[in-house]
Amino acid sequence: MHFVEAKGILSPQNGMNLYRGCTHGCIYCDSRSKCYQMKHEFEDIEVKQNAPELLEKALRAKQKRSAKGAMIGTGAMCDPYMHCEQELLLTRKCLEIIDRYGFGLSILTKSDRILRDLDLLKSINQKAKCVVQMTLTTYDEQLCRILEPNVCTTKRRFEVLKIMRENGIPTIVWMSPLLPFINDTRENVEGILNYCVRAGVYGIICFGIGVTLREGDREYFYEALCKNFPGLREKYHQKYGYAYEIVSDNNRELMRLFYDVCRKHNIVCSVEELFAYLRQFPEDEAYEQMSLFFK
Repeated sequence: MHFVEAKGILSPQNGMNLYRGCTHGCIYCDSRSKCYQMKHEFEDIEVKQNAPELLEKALRAKQKRSAKGAMIGTGAMCDPYMHCEQELLLTRKCLEIIDRYGFGLSILTKSDRILRDLDLLKSINQKAKCVVQMTLTTYDEQLCRILEPNVCTTKRRFEVLKIMRENGIPTIVWMSPLLPFINDTRENVEGILNYCVRAGVYGIICFGIGVTLREGDREYFYEALCKNFPGLREKYHQKYGYAYEIVSDNNRELMRLFYDVCRKHNIVCSVEELFAYLRQFPEDEAYEQMSLFFK
């Protein structure tokens, strides 16, 4: 872990990453890709120690320019609740600022550490809007511990989703990636969807059954295959070569199952609609109309 002074914290789309790198160890993580130009080891977490000060300055300026609020997003690149957050509290400090200035929050994690900040999530949701997103890829607990070794398993994330629901906080699940020859099975997808139905999630984001691999990410993934699934690396090489988009042979069947379950239980499954929902602040007319439609 090392500390830096960041020059800015919010992207033009109001996204922020308080850390760079991750210690959760997921074997398929796209954030390892060389295209993101990380100049340090992935597990050597870069901490943007002045993030709270930068965020407060940015939100104060936004508040002056407009009476309307906005949604602040985090977790797309690096999990805001990895191990070091337990001591550093950067995520919590930033949530306190978002809450104080009346902005909304869209936060994505795999970790049950998010429950530590349930008080702030509830407050943000009461004043504006808070959406908690969690990634669910693997129903089988033993397999989950192999694919996502240093973070709580899917069953625990399901429990977190239920707690959010009980506290009136809308949730979205990312059902991605599903790895060919590993968890691209009907049993796995049915298990994840059952969790989503029981947790009362607002929506599920799924881009298809498969995974994307590029330089940096691909090498780490293949090493993990050699370690945990002997012979599977060769099978991937033979079938997919160095393709970026790896599509499962079961894609059509499992996506049909996905859409059928979502329609049956009124779970939003349009990626475009869900991305729009994550961006829309409660004062936006489109958000009001969507909220009425899905009540």
